[in-house]
Amino acid sequence: MGRRRDTDRVVEQVDTGQAELAPDPDRPGSWTLLLDGAPQSHVDLADPTHLEFEYVRRLAAALDLIAPAGNPLRVLHLGGGALTLPRYVSATRPGSTQRVAELDGALVDLVRRALPWPADPRLRVRVADARATLTSSRDASYDVVVADVFAGARTPAHLTSVEFAAEVARVLRPGGSYLANIADGPPLRHARAQVATVRAVLPRACLVGDAAVLRGRRYGNLVLVASRVEPPVPELTRRAAGDWFPGRVLAGEELDRFAGGAAVVHDADATDSTPPPPGIFSLRR
Repeated sequence: MGRRRDTDRVVEQVDTGQAELAPDPDRPGSWTLLLDGAPQSHVDLADPTHLEFEYVRRLAAALDLIAPAGNPLRVLHLGGGALTLPRYVSATRPGSTQRVAELDGALVDLVRRALPWPADPRLRVRVADARATLTSSRDASYDVVVADVFAGARTPAHLTSVEFAAEVARVLRPGGSYLANIADGPPLRHARAQVATVRAVLPRACLVGDAAVLRGRRYGNLVLVASRVEPPVPELTRRAAGDWFPGRVLAGEELDRFAGGAAVVHDADATDSTPPPPGIFSLRR
């Protein structure tokens, strides 16, 4: 099959920058969403269980393992992008109730038009701020909260504080789980602070990522899994080790050492996450 032409790309200005939908030349029916040049999502319209980005596979592994296979879940997604994970949950856990909060209304319109998701009355996408969505949610109303929010390739400050984490804990059911995509690079000050901050309210946690990122050797994505109950560390460890790009899981004393006495972040001193190194995304494309 021939490779896609560059003319198949879709480029539009959205509320938060320039969005680009680039066809995957090696996988028909698949697209990458970029915002201001930074890859945000990859979607396979024919197979929503195909997950191209390694951090998304790690989020999906956690979603697979925190409840028996196929059981419907109530999931709140903070950050929508091209709805990769909501599509995955709909395919792997039919009957799940999902709410997606995406701040960029023009982006939602673009994805709805160019990469439509299957009609599902249990999947609701709303244009809203992530923290405002949490604040308006009922106590103990979700099994899972997924946070994957970036503006200009950085997580906004108001989504990094212990007050934000407390809102997450409030809307989770007693055995519910918080899954967060954390992007950081050497010396991992943001990631260490996020582990300390989230564990202040959801103490049972583990961190999944590439070994080089976990050791502070390069910039990348780490997935934090936090709850009031123990996460499925052995199973997550096996899944991470068997991935296309093998990863590690830090838990227990290893996670304590990783956090290394980092201070809990409060609203008053919160800052946006660490910016990516210049040119990192152009090198990966």
